[in-house]
Amino acid sequence: MSDLELWITLLGMTLIAFALRYLPLAMLERFSLPSSLQQALRYVPAATLAGLVFPALLTPDGQWAIGLHNERLLAGIIAALVAWRFKNILLTLGVGMGALWLLQWMGV
Repeated sequence: MSDLELWITLLGMTLIAFALRYLPLAMLERFSLPSSLQQALRYVPAATLAGLVFPALLTPDGQWAIGLHNERLLAGIIAALVAWRFKNILLTLGVGMGALWLLQWMGV
């Protein structure tokens, strides 16, 4: 594959990905959604985040790892406590990443 073909492929994939995300939003703008559906859609970001985070915390190597030997779970718990107490995203990310790095360095 030449460089030009590669760039054309990447541009085409970018346009398709953008269209798949933008078109439903543009179409929904013209309609009024029922309030019950609007209320249900408020939970989508939290459910998506949980679906990404919990498998990474609870099954880091593809096997259940619930205990003090799982540094990802410990760092996640620390980050959750910081998020609950301070409600600051950047602080939560920084403390969580720092805790993970420290726990990995310590060999927990």
